[in-house]
Amino acid sequence: MNRPEHGALIVFTGPSGVGKDTVLAALRELGYDFFLSISVTTRNPRPGEVESGAYRFLTKAEFEKLIADDALLEHAEYLGQYYGTPEQPVDRALSEGRNVILKIEVQGALQVRARRPDAVLVFLMPPSPEELERRLRKRGTETEEKIQKRLAASVRECAMADAFDYRVVSDVPELAAARLGEIITASRRK
Repeated sequence: MNRPEHGALIVFTGPSGVGKDTVLAALRELGYDFFLSISVTTRNPRPGEVESGAYRFLTKAEFEKLIADDALLEHAEYLGQYYGTPEQPVDRALSEGRNVILKIEVQGALQVRARRPDAVLVFLMPPSPEELERRLRKRGTETEEKIQKRLAASVRECAMADAFDYRVVSDVPELAAARLGEIITASRRK
């Protein structure tokens, strides 16, 4: 029996509001097939978000049990909420030969680097701080206080971009997606 080629593990991160979801949607439109890991979080769903989308929503106690059971590939606290990636679905997809993208926070990305040295870390940079602020405000889902916290966090996160294998600027989504696609293709060939 032919075993499928092992997939590439891509860690995709950047500041809140930089356009990660937009770039990933453009990547799919370019024809790239990948498994997007579903994160678990203790934050409340945003308007229109559903349980089976990008997140599974857990209580703090449920999340802490996953930590205790060592069932998370990574986890981090961001603005007072826990976020993490269950390890089992990621390993299953990789063993099936699928490319896996973890869309996670910067802290979690660095944890993955420590735990999975074969992971390729990609940091999505905003075109400018002003554009990032405009995008956050355009969402219309955050209070002024949360916007200011996210902007302050983005400064700290962008300062850590040099720890990543690749930096991609999120100016035109299709161009950023094409660059990400090139990175995936190159990583798969390693």
